[in-house]
Amino acid sequence: MLHAYLVRRPPSAVAAVLAVAALLTGAAVAGPLAPLAATTLAAALGCAVAGVRLSRLAADGGGRRARRRRRAAALLDAAVMVVGLTVAVLPLADPAQRPYVTTAGLAAAALTYGGGLLLLPGHSRLASRVRLRRGVDVLGLGAALLFAGWVLLPPGEVPPLARVVTVAGAGALAGLLVSAFAERYRRPGAALCRAGAAAAVLGLGDLAVLLAYRVPEPAVLSAVAPLVAGPLLTAAGMARVATGDPPRGAGPHPAWSGATAPAALATLAAGWHLWVFGGFTPTAVLLGLAVIPPLVVRELLATADARRRARRLAAREARFRTLVSGGRDLVLLVDDELRVSWLSGAGARWFDLHDEEVLGRPLADLLHPEDVPGAVARLTATPAGGEPPLLVARLATADGGWRETESTVSDQRGTPEVGALVLYVRDVGERRRLERESARPAATDQPTGLVDRRELLRALDAGREGGAALLLVELHGLGGADDGAGRAMGDAVLVAAARRMRDVVGPRDLVARVSGEEFAVVTGLGPVPAYALGARLLATLSEPCPTPGAMVRLRVSIGLAELAGAGPEDVLRQAELARRRAAQLGGGRVEWYDPYLEEQLVRRLDVERELPGAVARGELDLVYQPVLGLTDRLPVGTEALLRWRSPVLGTVLPAELLPVAEDLGLVGELGRWVLDRACRQLAEWSTGGRQLWMAVNVTPRELLAPEFLPAVAATLAGYGVPAERLVVEVGEPRVGAELPTVVARLAGLRSLGVRTALDDFRAEHASLAQLRRLPIDLLKVRPQAPESAADPERPLIDVVVSLGDRLGLEVVMEELESDADVDRARRAGCRYGQGFALARPATAERVEAYFEEFPSASR
Repeated sequence: MLHAYLVRRPPSAVAAVLAVAALLTGAAVAGPLAPLAATTLAAALGCAVAGVRLSRLAADGGGRRARRRRRAAALLDAAVMVVGLTVAVLPLADPAQRPYVTTAGLAAAALTYGGGLLLLPGHSRLASRVRLRRGVDVLGLGAALLFAGWVLLPPGEVPPLARVVTVAGAGALAGLLVSAFAERYRRPGAALCRAGAAAAVLGLGDLAVLLAYRVPEPAVLSAVAPLVAGPLLTAAGMARVATGDPPRGAGPHPAWSGATAPAALATLAAGWHLWVFGGFTPTAVLLGLAVIPPLVVRELLATADARRRARRLAAREARFRTLVSGGRDLVLLVDDELRVSWLSGAGARWFDLHDEEVLGRPLADLLHPEDVPGAVARLTATPAGGEPPLLVARLATADGGWRETESTVSDQRGTPEVGALVLYVRDVGERRRLERESARPAATDQPTGLVDRRELLRALDAGREGGAALLLVELHGLGGADDGAGRAMGDAVLVAAARRMRDVVGPRDLVARVSGEEFAVVTGLGPVPAYALGARLLATLSEPCPTPGAMVRLRVSIGLAELAGAGPEDVLRQAELARRRAAQLGGGRVEWYDPYLEEQLVRRLDVERELPGAVARGELDLVYQPVLGLTDRLPVGTEALLRWRSPVLGTVLPAELLPVAEDLGLVGELGRWVLDRACRQLAEWSTGGRQLWMAVNVTPRELLAPEFLPAVAATLAGYGVPAERLVVEVGEPRVGAELPTVVARLAGLRSLGVRTALDDFRAEHASLAQLRRLPIDLLKVRPQAPESAADPERPLIDVVVSLGDRLGLEVVMEELESDADVDRARRAGCRYGQGFALARPATAERVEAYFEEFPSASR
């Protein structure tokens, strides 16, 4: 500190004192001057110069606020005088009394120094953690100084005075040095005063110990440097305090910890002692061990502080990211080469720009080619200060579109933590679109502000040659909102949906309201990007919509059609067909129009039109497929399969029939007809002595109907069919959604004596796990089950058969299409099989004729 101070402002008096002190020391070493006299003269001269300066500072005028500073200067002046007088009287004192004189001066100087330092202005109340850390630092450094001082003492009996001075001096030095180091930036003047006090205490303590040991007189020259530097540092620090003690820059954080200095000091002292004297005394060993606990505690406190700082930094970063990413504005950091080095979370949420696609790329790649020259010119000419420039450009999105944006540019390249140009990007596409549309009249839907069907048809007609596409969006669930809270809530949901759609589409896309719950988007991006746009619309519109008093969740169906030269009405019809297909498949999806889709939809419309009344018209029929034993090929049962013999549509199979029946609410009617016809046929076959079972397929909706169990019981009683001859099959893929209720209904069937079967069983983990819960008697499995990864030659059907045996289930292998399938099923352990390789479905008469070939088929 003294060196730095002298380099900045080398006063002539201080330079003269240092020069004289050096000459006196040289003369004492050479011999003409006694070492004690040289030490006395040098220290007295330094104290005199410092005392004069401190006296002037103590006498300076000022108001009430300067009184504390003047008292501090007076006490520090007194401390310096005590140091000077103590050294000055040493040559006059009896040699035997010199250690006691020095010790008394040391005590007086320490007291006056302590009073002066406490009066220095700028004290602040320290937090408990800071006080604890300072206390541990003082203990660690004090223990290290005490150990160093102790091992540096000559071997043998230690004089009591030297013992006292060493212990007290180590504690005082540790306290002064730790506080000086802690205040070096906030109160550099006070830190200089503390450093000066530490030097003066060190010098007097050194003299006291040396004189107590009666060492050779040249050894006292070691006290010259601290005795001269201490008063001068005290005066320099007080001079800085008198000017207000301006703080210095914080500077870099030291790479070494607070435990490094004590550890290094103790290590060096121990090494020197071993080199000079050899081993340690027990007292020295104890003092050395006393250095370790404070250092360990200091490291633990440093680790805790580091963790707290890390948590604070993480919390600040999290707050920053939340504030930045939560807004609609996109924040970009651009380096000197105009490459993107960082972007905020709004990039992915509102602009569909992701880190892996943007980071490291030139900003020009994200801008429209026509806007690149002007943007680059503005960014390269960005001034360091003044009004931030406004950058107007079109920004690319991941789907190939463009967003009209305005960006405020802030030059933060001079800030070390940022070091980049900061662009605050706002999407102004909607505002620009409204500005453009305000110049021309357009048919507008009042609640949403969107254009209506007439304007949509005009846009479709204009975009036929440009590769545009139409997205037709239907919102399901608005009726419930209207019923629950009136039309106002429905209108609020419509307005919110329209706003979300405008936020997602590009600036040149058209959003229209076609009808009550239908919207349309015309985009010129092309069909594939339009499909991606439809997926984004689906995700956005499916999010819960907050309204006053409720949270509305909508289901969305989207149809996509290409314009491709077709007329506006044709395109609208094609998109409507695709949208209807999306709704039929459960909604929450985007469907692409193609001609085959139109054929399917027309066919479905025909089925929907003809199916009501089919039972009354007698158009339904049953065919039966026998179930055979795989070992003897004898029939053991049949499965009743529904057929619709429509005079308009031909034969309609259940795969096409049942979904339409479920949508029309006709499943119960069809199920009752099938159950009645199957039980009647089973009764006819039973009178012939054949004890075969009859399997009837039911859907979960039929099974869960409250009237299903009574209907089964009444039908069995009406035809006198034994309940154990009826098998009710339910498809396994459709069981999971209502598993507890399905279990209860199956248990109810078994209580009637009816056997139950699980059809279309899939040999996978979830199915195997729920198999134990289902009260079933038969398990029907297809031979196309996936193979085991551990043994590709062994199908998983072996596992299913083994599990069925343990659960007491009969396994029926269905859809056996070849002799090889039959052989594999038999080798796997299946008792029964069903499929074209064994017997094809046929009418009741043909199946009965088939049974005549097996007179012993009763089982």
